[in-house]
Amino acid sequence: MALGLEDKKAIVAEVSEAAQSALSAVIADYRGLTVDQMTQLRKQAREGNVYLKVVRNTLARRAVEGTDFECLQDSLVGPTVLAFSQEDPGAAARLIKDFAKENDALEVKALSISGQLLAAEQIDVLAKMPTLDQARAMLMSVMIAPVTKLARTLNEFPGSITRVMAAVADEKKKAA
Repeated sequence: MALGLEDKKAIVAEVSEAAQSALSAVIADYRGLTVDQMTQLRKQAREGNVYLKVVRNTLARRAVEGTDFECLQDSLVGPTVLAFSQEDPGAAARLIKDFAKENDALEVKALSISGQLLAAEQIDVLAKMPTLDQARAMLMSVMIAPVTKLARTLNEFPGSITRVMAAVADEKKKAA
């Protein structure tokens, strides 16, 4: 289907806006996926707050110009689906990785985070990044650890005094 100039400009603007607000991006080859599989992928992307779009490569190249994902331009070859993580840096990588496990036809081409191009084999690096809630939980556990240790230490003091007093009392009973 032929796109008019205004349609192309709208697509470039939409993808560019998504790229500017994204934390990471994944490019995959979707050749061989059925319509039902693509629909399922889009549904999972919506649920995971991942911007997912099939775009012509020439339009995608223009859309990522001037963004952190400009390094992906050389990877835009053949049928391409773009996935941009909007809130969680690893969301798009997790989505594509999990979907590719079930569907061999989906093949990761490249990924990028903060302007750094990563090879397709490094998708685990990005996919294993903690979510925002997980990162907060890890930070809080690190922050509360010294306080917990102090509380345990202070709580141990009265217990040890009680045990010493009980031992002294037992010894005095045996001596008497």
